[in-house]
Amino acid sequence: MADNGKILEIIRAVSQTIEAHKDYLTELDQPIGDSDHGINMARGFEAVDAKLASMADKDVGTIFKNVGMTLVSTVGGASGPLYGTAFMRAGMAVPGKMTIDMNDFLKMLEAAIEGVKARGHADVGAATMLDAMVPSLDAAKTAAGEGKSSGEALDACVDASWKGAESTKPMVATKGRASYVGERGIGHQDPGATSYSYIMEAVRDTFKGKD
Repeated sequence: MADNGKILEIIRAVSQTIEAHKDYLTELDQPIGDSDHGINMARGFEAVDAKLASMADKDVGTIFKNVGMTLVSTVGGASGPLYGTAFMRAGMAVPGKMTIDMNDFLKMLEAAIEGVKARGHADVGAATMLDAMVPSLDAAKTAAGEGKSSGEALDACVDASWKGAESTKPMVATKGRASYVGERGIGHQDPGATSYSYIMEAVRDTFKGKD
């Protein structure tokens, strides 16, 4: 699927995507959070981007663990620990690997989800990033199990992620800052589920060679 060089290219694209959408992500956060999700995520991935050149000879697991540690130390609010944990757990799923395939990707995503669940004490239905993460994994697994190509599996992953993000609108958040506003949060899409969907989109597009 991808060697370590391609992984660095994907992470760079993720950084650019978050930067491009930081204002929208912050706008989503205004009614239900601290109005800083996009700003914080962009700052974190800017720090990640600055370190990528030093990771050129690192294995995929080490790259992801370094990304995770950087996000923990630079992204404010709940997003830093959650995204940091996701990337670190993903890296731990592929120790020492210089190249990963779709099976590895699924293992990484599964490990990331378990990390987010444990760190955030949450699950699907609480209007969090998990409402995008879990369906995206399920869709990718199904596509891969049906013998579809890696690109097709990533397409399914992205489509399910965006549907999952959309599904948070009618939910009453029970975790994180959004839980403080209760039913007033109904109708607002979760920023974390949205940023995750943008990340998956960047992964898919870079893997498939799209601009």
